[in-house]
Amino acid sequence: MTAARRYRIEHRTVYSYSSVVTGSFGRGYLTPRDLAHQRCVSHRVVVDPEPEDQSSGTDVYGNIDSYFHVLSEHERLVVTGESIVEVDPPEPGWYSEGAAAVPWESARPSRTHGPLAAEFALDLEPPEITSAVAEYAAESFTPGRPLGAAIGELCSRIYADFTYRSGSTTVSTKVADVFAAKEGVCQDFARLALACVRSVGLAGQYVSGYLATDPPPGRERMVGVDATHAWARVWAPNDHWLAFDPTNDQFVDERYVTVAWGRDYADVPPLRGIIYTDSTEAGIAVSVDVAPLPPGLPTEGVIESPIG
Repeated sequence: MTAARRYRIEHRTVYSYSSVVTGSFGRGYLTPRDLAHQRCVSHRVVVDPEPEDQSSGTDVYGNIDSYFHVLSEHERLVVTGESIVEVDPPEPGWYSEGAAAVPWESARPSRTHGPLAAEFALDLEPPEITSAVAEYAAESFTPGRPLGAAIGELCSRIYADFTYRSGSTTVSTKVADVFAAKEGVCQDFARLALACVRSVGLAGQYVSGYLATDPPPGRERMVGVDATHAWARVWAPNDHWLAFDPTNDQFVDERYVTVAWGRDYADVPPLRGIIYTDSTEAGIAVSVDVAPLPPGLPTEGVIESPIG
């Protein structure tokens, strides 16, 4: 069986402004979750300039959100999330046996399965499920097909039918526009997949996190070139969630670090905020580094405490 993997993650966001900012309020999701297969060993959020107020809390989905309020004048704001996380591989047969092997129709949730499971089966507002999306999904969800097989084929079809093109969309781009253009980025493909599974009555979650990328054979890994990532997961009986990544045509394994989940990107953005300034121009630069560490061993410079 594949061993657990441990990572040191640095997620750094730099905002720059053309004139002085007198106040900055920020909130976001930068803290990896503690799950049955994932352990957040340590974490902290560092803000420069130092904020007058900084704290963390838990939202309705159990995600940890971070808050800060900077009152000192600045023309540059840096927010860095630092984490050490250990991730276990999926249990054998997780995506093919047990709940994954039931006919997909049996995985439609109801209120008896809990209000949150049923909530994730609902379309967004404004709606994202179009007739074209529903017809596309129906090709994979044929009557009586095992849930895992249907999800796996949908994942492969999105990967084959859509082109990854950086900068081709924004966070507000609609699923219908992605479907028509046949291109997008990871968050678009996750949202398209969710519209598809919800169109047949299944419950799906948008997941935000990180994907560790191994360098090609003979090449050293490049620091700071990783990125935030997005994928989807679908509810199955007994709260057995099947997580899949249509951007890379694969089910989720120990290379994926889960930060937060919700119904859509808007529920769990890495950062959002409000500033007070007369600045007419602003820039943002994001760098992410997911560095592998030996699992189960003492870690140098372990981060002692979260924000709070």
